[in-house]
Amino acid sequence: MSDFEKATEAASLAVSFDQVGDVDKAVECYRTSAYHLGKVCDNLLQTPQRQAALREKIEEYQNRANTLQEQKAQRERSNDEAEYCYKLISQALAADEANYEKLAFQIYTHAVEEAVISKSIEPGVKSKLNSVALKALERAEELKDKLKLAPLSVSDSKLPAIVLPLPIERDIRSESDPLTVTGKQDYSEEEKEVLRLTSNINNNCFLPFMDIDLKENFHYPLPFEDRASELKLSSKQQREFDRWVRPHEVCINPKLIVGDYVDCFSIKQTIVSDCSFVASLAVSAQFERRFNQKIITSSIYPVDRNKKPVYNPSGKYMVKLYLNGVRRKIIIDDRLPYSKSGKLLCSYSSNKDEFWVSLLEKAYMKVMGGYDFPGSNSNIDLHALTGWIPERCSIREGEADFNADALFETILIKLARGLLLATVATGPLEDAEAERTGLVASHAYAVLDVRFFNGAKLLKLKNPWSHVRWRGNYSELDTVHWTPELREKLSYDPDTAAQHDNGVFWIDYASILKFFDVFYLNWNPDQFHGTYCIHQKWDAGNGPVKDAYNIGENPQFTLHLRDQGEVWLLLTRHITDLDDFRDNKEYITLRVYKGGNRIYYPYDPPPFIDGVRINSPHYMCKLAVGPNSYRKYTLVVSQYEKSRTIFYTLRAYSTCSFTMEKIEPYPYSKTLHGAWSGKSAGGCENNRETYANNPKFAVKVPVSRYPCHLVVLLKGPKEYQMGLDCRIESLDDPNVTAPFHKATSGPYRSGFVVIELPNLPAGKYVVSPSTFYPAQEGPFFLELKATFVINCEVR
Repeated sequence: MSDFEKATEAASLAVSFDQVGDVDKAVECYRTSAYHLGKVCDNLLQTPQRQAALREKIEEYQNRANTLQEQKAQRERSNDEAEYCYKLISQALAADEANYEKLAFQIYTHAVEEAVISKSIEPGVKSKLNSVALKALERAEELKDKLKLAPLSVSDSKLPAIVLPLPIERDIRSESDPLTVTGKQDYSEEEKEVLRLTSNINNNCFLPFMDIDLKENFHYPLPFEDRASELKLSSKQQREFDRWVRPHEVCINPKLIVGDYVDCFSIKQTIVSDCSFVASLAVSAQFERRFNQKIITSSIYPVDRNKKPVYNPSGKYMVKLYLNGVRRKIIIDDRLPYSKSGKLLCSYSSNKDEFWVSLLEKAYMKVMGGYDFPGSNSNIDLHALTGWIPERCSIREGEADFNADALFETILIKLARGLLLATVATGPLEDAEAERTGLVASHAYAVLDVRFFNGAKLLKLKNPWSHVRWRGNYSELDTVHWTPELREKLSYDPDTAAQHDNGVFWIDYASILKFFDVFYLNWNPDQFHGTYCIHQKWDAGNGPVKDAYNIGENPQFTLHLRDQGEVWLLLTRHITDLDDFRDNKEYITLRVYKGGNRIYYPYDPPPFIDGVRINSPHYMCKLAVGPNSYRKYTLVVSQYEKSRTIFYTLRAYSTCSFTMEKIEPYPYSKTLHGAWSGKSAGGCENNRETYANNPKFAVKVPVSRYPCHLVVLLKGPKEYQMGLDCRIESLDDPNVTAPFHKATSGPYRSGFVVIELPNLPAGKYVVSPSTFYPAQEGPFFLELKATFVINCEVR
């Protein structure tokens, strides 16, 4: 198809999508049509009248796309701001009920002011909000009179800090034992906005966990019902579903936890397709019992005086999960799906009086949009449950960079020390192979123990189903490998185990390497001394769709390491929609470069760590800092075919002191349009007769007390090799020594080059773009970024 035909087809689709209200597709098609019309317009064979008509149509499509996008953003802002006000009032009510009257007064006042001053909320929504805000105002007035408080305004309060988030620490550990936080501990307004926008997950709002949430009211005269508690059921559940039940309807004496510890062997996955989550519960429960540290049960409220979660007759529970960069609060009731045959249609504990498994699963399923869960992996689930650092280790037998022995050694040692939680997952398996091996295809298994004895490398796994076990080496069916010494060492009797299938089995490491695909490792943050994180957004319009040529507009950060040690970097993309989670098309990674300065070319200089782009929400890489190592690094967030605004958190964990700061963009910028055409397509300096004919742009650098830095970026046709040079035409002060005779962008490059000009004295500088060969015609863009107001003229 020709460009005109592509433009016509895209325009037709755009109008169709526009009429039915599909904004995203309409915007994409309008812009696609404008793009192809632009290529038609650039054709030199077009008459001036035809070009003018095409430009008018291009502008029309671009304006319509911008209008649709702005209308959508306005609706989203309206909903976000209204939800924000409602949440404030809810927090005020909670504080009021907990007798925190002064704090309640502050939040009531802030909620009312937010409702009044907000200009983004649509009239219909604003009318309903105003009636609620009026009641909040009346209560605030009552508290003001009771406490004899002066009227409070947002400007003289610290309420924005209280609301998002509280406490303000940037750590992810417990309140009583945080890591040392490097750098400033309060959030910027941009970070608060990121955390607020990504609080809306699958049509529910999960705000950051705050100090006031520890005073949540759990007691009601009637059983509590969460408005979103009847979560969407999966198709399997729907076929068997009878009703929703509460724990006291299932057993006589319900408890949240039976005994002093949770038991990994009692956890049973049933009909919900969340094997990775249930495997995560199992390894976390095993850790709690082995090391006497509450890493998952500490996230469930209400608690008794010993901070142990307790059964609540009122049916309300609060769960703290790590989501989209911070700890967040999830409220649920205790209604659970029940089958026609009298069984729970969710994961549960085999101890019929115990309900912590079912309630933790319900909280996570609420976040994920319901029991109709598309599946996950244990890196994601364990991080949500515990905040432990996720790492994915693919099993790549035969590849040179895969060290199977080192991986086993790491898991063996770190698991024993309580520094690691591990699960392992199979990939696709043929039915015959699955039947022969006893393994389930594309399934997660909890790693409960790892041993090395007499040359044998063994792992103890648990199938979340609590049945169906491995049939090969070291299974209960194996009559060869189970020597008396090994039975005694592992306290395992295969004959007894063969009488009851509980899904727990031993397997040798060689079989793991043969039949499994990946280890999911989550690391204990206790091994680090300090942490720091930054919550940011990367707008869809910033930078190229593919960063194969230019990464200068990617988010970048300077990491400065003060001494020797180890630093782990975790990049987490925030996900707010189930469809995004189900079919994650955003591939992100982190590139690490030496130096600490802004990087423009992906491979010049070559990256110290060239991260692999993955469509998981988490990417982690490690830096070891020795006595002769570099101390300054540039961290670049990278992507593949970015199609939407990305919200993300970049977090560092370190055993040494460090700072991490965002490399801010230059405050002033200007984009110029130009073209090499006819005589002005002069080629590089090798072409002495024509080189001087290339386009020229004169930039005036003013007198300033501060250093004047200028960066010039040239973008043009990828089929051309391009370059930039800069010459000094004049300096304002004749006594100043010129910083250079001529500066260049270096070797000619395809499609994109950049020249950096730091510490320029006041004067006039002439920048000239060129192609390598003369007579190469085409348009180009010249982007100027500077620390001063840019004054530029075309020569």
